[in-house]
Amino acid sequence: MDEQAREKLTLELRRGGIVLAVLGRLREEHYGYSLRKALNEAGVRIDESTLYPLVRRLEKQGLLTSEWREEDKRRKRFYRLSEAGHQVLEELIVEWRALNDGIRAIVED
Repeated sequence: MDEQAREKLTLELRRGGIVLAVLGRLREEHYGYSLRKALNEAGVRIDESTLYPLVRRLEKQGLLTSEWREEDKRRKRFYRLSEAGHQVLEELIVEWRALNDGIRAIVED
């Protein structure tokens, strides 16, 4: 398998996990850079070019709320889970655990 095909498969594998990680981190309020840093510190590497469109999409879907505030003399957009976002996150965690358990059983067999 060539490198490009492998990279596409890796990207597909990461895509859903990144959404779950972003929603999980946004149980607490973050602005873009602090969210990216928190994800990176947890081992979930994400580029700005992926993160910002993702949080905008999640907000448009009603899963996040945001507000502009000034901090350290700079305007920053702070994100947090909405009520619907909390509910969806809990449902996704249940689904992720079941899927993870099934995949683990298969690959460790």
